[in-house]
Amino acid sequence: MDQSVKFDLKLINRYDKSGPRYTSYPTALELHDGFTQQDYRQQIELSNARGGPLSLYFHVPFCDTVCYYCACNKIITKNREHAEPYLANLFKEIELQGALFDKTRTVNQLHWGGGTPTFLDYDQMSRLMAATHQHFNLKDDDTGEYSIEIDPRATDDKTIKQLRELGFNRISLGVQDFDPAVQKAVNRIQSEAQTFAVLEAARKEGFRSTSIDLIYGLPLQTVASFSVTLDKILAVEPSRFSIFNYAHLPARFKTQRQINEADMPSAEVKLDILQMIMQRLQEAGYVYIGMDHFAKPDDELAIAQRENKLYRNFQGYSTHSDCDLVGFGITSIGRVGDSYVQNEKDLLSYDLVIGDGQLPVFKGYTLNDDDKLRRAVITQLICHFSLDFSVIEAQYKIQFKDYFSDELQMLQGMQQDGLLTVDEQGIAVLTAGRLLIRNICMCFDRYLNSKTQQFSKVI
Repeated sequence: MDQSVKFDLKLINRYDKSGPRYTSYPTALELHDGFTQQDYRQQIELSNARGGPLSLYFHVPFCDTVCYYCACNKIITKNREHAEPYLANLFKEIELQGALFDKTRTVNQLHWGGGTPTFLDYDQMSRLMAATHQHFNLKDDDTGEYSIEIDPRATDDKTIKQLRELGFNRISLGVQDFDPAVQKAVNRIQSEAQTFAVLEAARKEGFRSTSIDLIYGLPLQTVASFSVTLDKILAVEPSRFSIFNYAHLPARFKTQRQINEADMPSAEVKLDILQMIMQRLQEAGYVYIGMDHFAKPDDELAIAQRENKLYRNFQGYSTHSDCDLVGFGITSIGRVGDSYVQNEKDLLSYDLVIGDGQLPVFKGYTLNDDDKLRRAVITQLICHFSLDFSVIEAQYKIQFKDYFSDELQMLQGMQQDGLLTVDEQGIAVLTAGRLLIRNICMCFDRYLNSKTQQFSKVI
């Protein structure tokens, strides 16, 4: 499989509009409060009947400082004791959900996100992992994909060693940018020494995958300044890169109002930075997985993509398409059975529901047959940049060209522009269309209509 990507400025300018990131289809906008605890229990029963392994996600919302660009659900505090009531409720939720899932189902994938998971001290992390072990069938042979998001400012060699002992074997490190002026503008002061010490410690302790998170489009960034940051990161050769486009939405996210609008790079500068990123990473031997993600050719994501086994869920790209995803903690979203389900979004509501011995279901959505069909189409396109009509037809008992006649008509303009080709066998996304894969997937989204403005720009 060709895993390269082409930067075509004319096409990008023509297609750069707002659209979903498709970590799910339908997107989280379709979740509604008519989905009840009973609905979720029924979906768990369906999930158990189908069997298969599980993926667990835990949301740890605490941070000791606020990064102005952040749009995550977070709680800012320097007092680690503030995590104790939340952990007590999290342990109760693990017990409640664990009682409903078949104990023989192995947990192939586990992820702690945030916030800052390493806000928790070693005792707190140990108790959280022990509670998970008690109620779910975790692997103890290091063959699972157990990952954690790391803030290098809140991590040292000892923490990395402890995380490895707890069973984690993959980490992602938030960096964003090393430029001192940019760091000051977004209130994230983080030295290169801190970052690379954590990366080196992780390799020493046997972590199998290291990923670096960067953001382009932050205040005061230029092509030259971001190129310096990229040079420094490339020199240490992480397994993966996640390089996100900063979406400045101060009307929605209060902390972003701390950013000086006059310092924001222009749209042209952002595109120049992106073009530089694409060129530099490919020259360094990384392949384009899609949607801001790059990986070394021998990384599990790159291999899964070549073997047509890549998947996408609420955490991004994944190698575990066979896992139902169970979410724990505030705001977490899971995919169980034929549903998506989101937990309560604030600490008080979460505390009240858990204290009542109930599942903290806030919203959910049950997929219909059309949803499942379109999800399969979108997932295949966004993960593998191709689609075989016969595979979809056999699985869903349809005639693709009849069922999606309107959608195929929409793709004709994209074909003329060189984003993709459509023939009797299927769809192939060309290298110039891969940066615009969200636009292609949007053609198959029956829920978009007037909702596109609620999403970030595709580039």
